[in-house]
Amino acid sequence: MIASRIVQLASIFAVDVYSYAVMSNHLHVVLSIEPAASRDWSDEEIAHRWVQLFPAREAEQSTAKIRALCADKVALKVRRDRLTNLSWFMRCLDEHIARKANAEDDVTGRFWEGRFKSQLLDDEAALAAAMAYVDLNPVRAGIADSIESSDHTSVQVRAEELRKDPGKADEPIQPIAGVRLGLLKDQAFARLAMSNRQYIELVDYTGRQLRPGKRGKIDEREPTALSKLGLNTNYWTAHVKGVGSGYWRFVASVEALEAKAAQWKRQWFKGIGYARSLVTG
Repeated sequence: MIASRIVQLASIFAVDVYSYAVMSNHLHVVLSIEPAASRDWSDEEIAHRWVQLFPAREAEQSTAKIRALCADKVALKVRRDRLTNLSWFMRCLDEHIARKANAEDDVTGRFWEGRFKSQLLDDEAALAAAMAYVDLNPVRAGIADSIESSDHTSVQVRAEELRKDPGKADEPIQPIAGVRLGLLKDQAFARLAMSNRQYIELVDYTGRQLRPGKRGKIDEREPTALSKLGLNTNYWTAHVKGVGSGYWRFVASVEALEAKAAQWKRQWFKGIGYARSLVTG
């Protein structure tokens, strides 16, 4: 239900979902906000999408609700902005889960421990590391020993899709859901220059580095994706681990972290020391 809700919201908001993992007591989503997409949507499209999020009580009232929203330009602009807002995306995800869970348990009150936490991913290596970190959650937790058995993750969905259609293995990787899903091959997922096969091999390889002794389906040679990212195995594995604990709000290189600290006028920024250790260690 939760994975389906993530995909549904990605079809409504101006976002691309890169990866997700739904665990027993938490979830992860890697996504990008795509404001350019919402600027191209007509007023009717914005209203229609908003009514999908907050439908009328009766189905036959939906058309009237869309018309009323289209007639109110101020309210329409507010909705357009909200469809490109991370907090609103998470609100529509978290509230939906909370209501479902409380109804299931026949209770009321607060469901989530606190507000969601987010990290800014600065470059292609940070994006790939965050995706792998998220997709490998069940493997790191010891509740799955392979990509195929990692239930409720985007990498499992990707692997299943390739089994059904092996011809897509060497196509550029696309978002798992979102506004750019289904674009032309040379337009899709420009932020990550690798194929579907290369990404799955990278995740499989990384999982075996994080859990020594774990058997995998590919050999021990470094996957092609690592050379595309310009990284070696040791740096890459530590970079993925750092997404969870080494960095704070910003996953990036030493130089980018130092520049961000200067921009925010901070003398200390969590993650700089960790990033520096990857370079010197």
